[in-house]
Amino acid sequence: MQKKKKIDVNSPEAHAILEEISRTTFTREGLMIAFPTCLPGQTLPIVHDECRITALSVTSDGMIYGGTSGKRAHVFGANFHGLSGFVMDLGAIEEAAECVAVCCSKSKVAAFLNGPKGGGIYTSPLAPLNQDMIQEWGFGPPKLTPVGSWNPNSRFVHAAADPGGKLAVGVTATNLFVFDLESSTLSMAGEVPGSGRVAFASRGFVGKDGDGHIWHYDQQSKSLRRRAYALPRGLWNHPIIWARDPRSGRLYTADAEGTLFSFDEPTGFSGPLGRTRLAPVYVMAVTGDGRLFGFCGDGIAKMFTCAPTTGTVTDLGVAASVIERRRYGYVFGDAVTGRDGEIVFGENDNGGHLWLYFPKIGTGA
Repeated sequence: MQKKKKIDVNSPEAHAILEEISRTTFTREGLMIAFPTCLPGQTLPIVHDECRITALSVTSDGMIYGGTSGKRAHVFGANFHGLSGFVMDLGAIEEAAECVAVCCSKSKVAAFLNGPKGGGIYTSPLAPLNQDMIQEWGFGPPKLTPVGSWNPNSRFVHAAADPGGKLAVGVTATNLFVFDLESSTLSMAGEVPGSGRVAFASRGFVGKDGDGHIWHYDQQSKSLRRRAYALPRGLWNHPIIWARDPRSGRLYTADAEGTLFSFDEPTGFSGPLGRTRLAPVYVMAVTGDGRLFGFCGDGIAKMFTCAPTTGTVTDLGVAASVIERRRYGYVFGDAVTGRDGEIVFGENDNGGHLWLYFPKIGTGA
């Protein structure tokens, strides 16, 4: 998760940011819509200092779930298809200030949280989001329930679910854990130096293993391979990120300098695919046609797209939404691909919105 820092408005850093804004170009292609964390006109959004969106997930039927960070962490669900267009706050967790991951099964959502007491997990039945909102809600949010007690020795780094929604596999600073999403049981699967994100490829889970390798966990055999694949030549002294192509299971990642690579289990990492204008890369997701979209750079993040088959990386500018009301987006904490190929970005900022990006139709990757 990208950490926010306070900047003195009179500092040279603040003046440099303002100068950058003055010569910034905004979203050059496709359509961006910034959506508040509520049912507009009916409910209130998640409050200002608790709404930094730091975790997103999508269910098999296209519903979006997420978590926020701030004074308190919240878990929410969202639907933007049919006669819907709303975000439902499932509730705040008083003991938590950070949500690092949300994972969904066919019936349940699990949030992996950190707070003063350590790491904790809350679960909830999936909300009845997939219905038309003709006049009123007609339903309330399901109850969030803690799983066990807070662990003062284990703060979660990240977790990801398998495509079937049976297991979530994740890391603390020192251990790999497996969480059964249906039975809500947690077990440790080995020792790893947890850093950055976890992802499911096509045959198992992967994550960073030191500065030179990644580990691999096979959920069928329950086996962990340390240093399973060597990272490609590059600068890897940062938490790793991933984006998954749901069609093939191919993963994409970027080193600390913004060089993009792909990964699959039979062949390992590819050579460099291209390089973003700015670094580091914080969030990425893959559309249905195989194109990669993400945000890169500190302070004022720039959007980019990469066509993996050609290695062409295009700068798309800073996020801007002009639908209903004007809003600019500078910091993003997570990204997922929506039901119809749109990308949903979570804004990691006060007043955080869900940003729906509808890419320009092109010739594909």
